[in-house]
Amino acid sequence: MTGGRRSVDDSVVPRGQTVLITGGAGFVGSHLAEALVDHNDVRILDDFSAGKRGNLPSDVTVIEGDVRDPAVVDEAMSGVDLVFHEAAMVSVSKSVERPLRSHAVTGDGSLLVLDCARREDARVVLASSAAVYGHPESVPIHESAGKQPTSPYGIDKLTADLYARRFSDLYGLETVVLRYFNIYGPRQNPEYSAVVRTFFDRANEGEDIAIEGDGTQTRDFVHVDDVVQANCRAATTDKVGEAFNIGTGSSVTVRGLAEAIRRVADSDSEVVHVDPRPGDIDDSRADITRAREGLGYEPTVSLSEGLDSLVGELTV
Repeated sequence: MTGGRRSVDDSVVPRGQTVLITGGAGFVGSHLAEALVDHNDVRILDDFSAGKRGNLPSDVTVIEGDVRDPAVVDEAMSGVDLVFHEAAMVSVSKSVERPLRSHAVTGDGSLLVLDCARREDARVVLASSAAVYGHPESVPIHESAGKQPTSPYGIDKLTADLYARRFSDLYGLETVVLRYFNIYGPRQNPEYSAVVRTFFDRANEGEDIAIEGDGTQTRDFVHVDDVVQANCRAATTDKVGEAFNIGTGSSVTVRGLAEAIRRVADSDSEVVHVDPRPGDIDDSRADITRAREGLGYEPTVSLSEGLDSLVGELTV
């Protein structure tokens, strides 16, 4: 895991390529850059609206710009062999507040990246999300499950997801779509972060850990190191034009997560309940059979190990 040693098995890391990571200064993108930089020429495209320069290794090329700008994306894409498209409007709540911006960044931005990659004949590994499924009819969720996203974020991720797979069909572009479940780990931006970082921050500050609803809703929490592993495997798979769930195949209740974080943080915080969030999904757990068989993906970081590793990282 992160924290002084290489986070991904070096044998799965692609080599000798010119690589572009959009949104590369952000949470997942910066971990990808660390894994790739020793063996590849790595470029970062980021507008730094959420990502931070301090997240990046020193020996990457940084292009500051907007993924919606054709001239900027053209420059960043020139001579590239492989693209990891992580740039997006990462907050579900902000997508609800600003749906036009969400679509411009996540929908239109993804289309622009794919079209530029088509001209360069560069493989694209595209970050999608479990949000494309909306309220699942059953768990675990298979890639073929119905898609009824409940937010602009989910709709825009599904749009990008579909474009990537159709570009493979129509133009022969090598694309691989990864549908991330609930990622956690070092460097999550506290302004955009999901429940793990939020609960840790409250536990470290001795504040109440507030759960929306009764806490019985379940989530599949996957460590960022395993997400990086999946991306590296997607860079070399022959299963192009397909989508893969990236999670652990296991789930925990939100109440159970809060109690676990309180224990590992050695916190006196109380776990309290507040009104449920409208439209919140009851249960989410990935079926990762396709990723196991098609990518050779296998999650390596258990939730308990991942939470333990965050104690020092997130302690103020």
